[in-house]
Amino acid sequence: MVKVVCLSLGFFAGLWVVSPLTGQWSVVADAQSAAGSLAPSTLIVYSVCVVASSLLGGFLPSLLQLTHTRLQLLISLIGGLMLGVGLLHQLPHAVAVLDHAGVPHALDRSLLGMLAGLAAMFFLLRTFHFHQHETFQPDELPGHDHDHSHDHDCGHPHDHARDALEPAPHTAHRHVHGGSWMGIALGLSLHTLTDGLALAAHVQADQLDTPGAWLPGIGTFLGIVLHKPLDSLSITSLMKASGWSSGWQSAVNTGYALLCPAGALLFYFGASSLASWQSVIVGGALAFSAGVFVCIALSDLLPEVEFHSHDRGPLSLALVTGLVLSWAIGFLEPEHSHGGPANGHSTEPQPRHDHDHDH
Repeated sequence: MVKVVCLSLGFFAGLWVVSPLTGQWSVVADAQSAAGSLAPSTLIVYSVCVVASSLLGGFLPSLLQLTHTRLQLLISLIGGLMLGVGLLHQLPHAVAVLDHAGVPHALDRSLLGMLAGLAAMFFLLRTFHFHQHETFQPDELPGHDHDHSHDHDCGHPHDHARDALEPAPHTAHRHVHGGSWMGIALGLSLHTLTDGLALAAHVQADQLDTPGAWLPGIGTFLGIVLHKPLDSLSITSLMKASGWSSGWQSAVNTGYALLCPAGALLFYFGASSLASWQSVIVGGALAFSAGVFVCIALSDLLPEVEFHSHDRGPLSLALVTGLVLSWAIGFLEPEHSHGGPANGHSTEPQPRHDHDHDH
């Protein structure tokens, strides 16, 4: 555990050492240079929290026993939150940024970007089969066939008692076949890099749309930081079931935890270095991220409709709670953020109107 913490602290200390040499922390479009200077520090704070969340998820099996029902309640809550963040925050902010950048048909372009993100994540899920959140036992690794795989949740009266007493050894509706923890880790690694892109894009979008915004990108941050423990849990529990030592589990989990900040910083530097295209890049990336969030949320939520006919009430309540939380996040954001397209259309024509009168 000490090694993991030291590696994480060393990673972020290195960022502070390298950043003055690159000179790119303050590279933003001239109109937003003062506000954009807040983005790097915000990203670093968010990244530290994401790393801590990922590391915590890797140690969850050794810290507490998660029953299947409790895990599904958590998944429904976070799925509702991510669905709301994608539709209520990321997509509107993408439209606002593109609209302010003068991109024609900003809404249509944003919806196309969202569709691209959803399709990309769908095919990533189909290829690697990585998005499953269960604790694994040594005799039920992915690729093993179990007669009880899809028959467990068919209304048997012992379901609730079993959920309350056991840490979910079953693998209902698990769609992994012929793979190992390495394939799942690879898929999750690509997924977490897109999370980093989403985080950086949302932070920059809020700064571009509303300079000096308080807690920029808070919606995307909360969706990522709450979802990361579930992904780390998948990796470490699979490694443990495969016989890997706790040291290797910690090492792989640490590497996975650092990928999201790496993706965020890569996108931040890339977008900032192209100042004239920054708004277009950020808006497009945020629309893409909205599709990713919606796809991830639905991949968590839709299987539960068929395979968890029990506990419908609590699972539905958890979903609604997540949606309400995503809506409530709007109160933490500047009022201007959600009025971006309208405000953009009302303010941008003004200079042109004055210019016509001068002639």
